[in-house]
Amino acid sequence: MGAKCFGEFVGTAVLVLLGDGVLANVLLRKSKAEGAGWLTISTGWAFGIVSGVFAAMACGSPDPALNPAVTLGVAIETGDFSNLLPFLAAQMLGAMVGAFLVWLNFLPHWSRTEDPCAKLACFSTMPAIRNFGANLLSEIIGTFMLVVGVAAISSKEVATSGPAAGLGPYLAGVVVWGIVLSLGGTTGYAINPARDLGPRIVHSLLPLGKKMGSGWGYAIVPVLGPLIGAGLAGLFVRLAHF
Repeated sequence: MGAKCFGEFVGTAVLVLLGDGVLANVLLRKSKAEGAGWLTISTGWAFGIVSGVFAAMACGSPDPALNPAVTLGVAIETGDFSNLLPFLAAQMLGAMVGAFLVWLNFLPHWSRTEDPCAKLACFSTMPAIRNFGANLLSEIIGTFMLVVGVAAISSKEVATSGPAAGLGPYLAGVVVWGIVLSLGGTTGYAINPARDLGPRIVHSLLPLGKKMGSGWGYAIVPVLGPLIGAGLAGLFVRLAHF
């Protein structure tokens, strides 16, 4: 269990470092990638998934989740909840470390960026249009698609007639890429409670020059929505016998 938790910690740190890193790269003033746009952000997150999964595997987690919602979905699918709390702790700590490294990497740029919303967006999601029900539904739908997509990649049918072994992490990145490109404009798509909550806590603690509050009034949505979506997806996968 210790090796698996270490893998989840390292993998989630890598995921958030590259994922929040692309946000900072695009949003912070004087970055060479400033203004590069949604396609760049979506691609950076997809590559962050691939890199994080491989890092987690190398560090001891053979089937990494890097996401408490995915861990919950797998637990509901299999009926084994033993990994849920240890992985949750490892993923949260990894997400916080990754966010801290983003702050270090872009250290001179925080004071050059006047917009406090842009600074918060480098760490956590906020909706394009604030509507609790609609925002929650978006996160539920996106996470449902994530868990079902990842489960389909590793299903018996795909394993026997689909892609060769070793492509799983790349295909998981493609799933995330597609979800964010197609559906993510509503909330920025956390689809991962640790990815949002961990960096949000770090944002509240770090000196960033001029900054706003950490958006705690919205923070329940990117935690609750993914957990609901993943729970429904785990039940679906169990009933569908993937």
